[in-house]
Amino acid sequence: MHFMKHFIITLCLLSQLAVAQSKSALQTGAEQTNLYLPSIRGKRVGMVVNQTSIIGRRHLVDSLKALGITIKTIFAPEHGFRGQASAGDKIADGRDPRTGISIISLYGKNLKPTPQQLDSLDVILFDIQDVGARFYTYISTLHYVMEACAGVNKPLIILDRPNPNGHYVDGPVLDPKFKSFVGMHPIPIVHGLTVGELARMINGENWLGGGKNCPLTVIPVKGYTHQTAYELPVAPSPNLPNRQAILLYPSLCLFEGTVVSVGRGTDKQFQVIGSPNPKNGTFQFTPVDKPGAMNPPNEGQVCYGLDLTKVDARKLGFTLKYVIDFYNKAPDKDKFILGTNFIDKLYGSDQLRLQLKAGVSEADIRKSWQPALDAYKTIRKKYLLYP
Repeated sequence: MHFMKHFIITLCLLSQLAVAQSKSALQTGAEQTNLYLPSIRGKRVGMVVNQTSIIGRRHLVDSLKALGITIKTIFAPEHGFRGQASAGDKIADGRDPRTGISIISLYGKNLKPTPQQLDSLDVILFDIQDVGARFYTYISTLHYVMEACAGVNKPLIILDRPNPNGHYVDGPVLDPKFKSFVGMHPIPIVHGLTVGELARMINGENWLGGGKNCPLTVIPVKGYTHQTAYELPVAPSPNLPNRQAILLYPSLCLFEGTVVSVGRGTDKQFQVIGSPNPKNGTFQFTPVDKPGAMNPPNEGQVCYGLDLTKVDARKLGFTLKYVIDFYNKAPDKDKFILGTNFIDKLYGSDQLRLQLKAGVSEADIRKSWQPALDAYKTIRKKYLLYP
């Protein structure tokens, strides 16, 4: 009995060690401090970071300060430096109460660091967890930071992180006429790149314009391939609380241009869909005001629809079936898409809106975007850092 108990304890310890080793086999760019500390030591550093910028459980800013690095400025993207603001909320400039470092917002009026703001810095560090969908705005912030660095020839170091939707490439490629902060590049909705790979593509395809090139270094993720299933240690924004939401996000975000709720104001954000139309389905939820989701769509109204928390989202991939189904069931199709036509910006063209009205099937919609998607896949190969 005594021997058996010891044997079980040993087995438990070994399995815990195996789990720890499998986790440590993958190292984010930020975790490999030996690769970038020499480039920032003794320099005045600006950091583009948020709540996902961590080494273990500690914020990168706190870790680097403890190592004696001089951090002059923090540039904060949408949702702010510590990541608590609702989508679309203006982020104010200020100071980080913990470190006293000045914070400059890159969301609101000022999307891009000014030459004056970069003047007192020697190097910029970018470390933000992306989720691999074209309309997720952290990659738009990346573009503007690259543009600013290119303009004054400041080196940018990207500490790369895995892409939780990096295992496939799908969806329509953005038509440049529909360029906006929720879609800045001619890439598909599911682009299959890490932030570091996308930065290489932005430089390589001359998307900064005017022949400008950003002085770029990427610290790659160690032990990562595009098929690695990655569980994010921190929610990347208030309404993507878990892996299921992140995997469903590319397909469900298109509903943000319609009368349908994606669960903002519930505890199943981007895992449920519904509107006050009972034909949508039997599942019910009622969005309410909550931190990270102020004044959510359909607030206080019972929404009928689907609970997708149990769907195999990784296998599902990118789909238009839900959008098409809800459109077909809408009592007033003219009011299904919001008058702002925000759906065009999310989709990257007006094609989906026109195809929905014309009753085109998902198979035929897919055929219409396939040639541009194939061309993109060829370009993508040039910039991959991971197998």
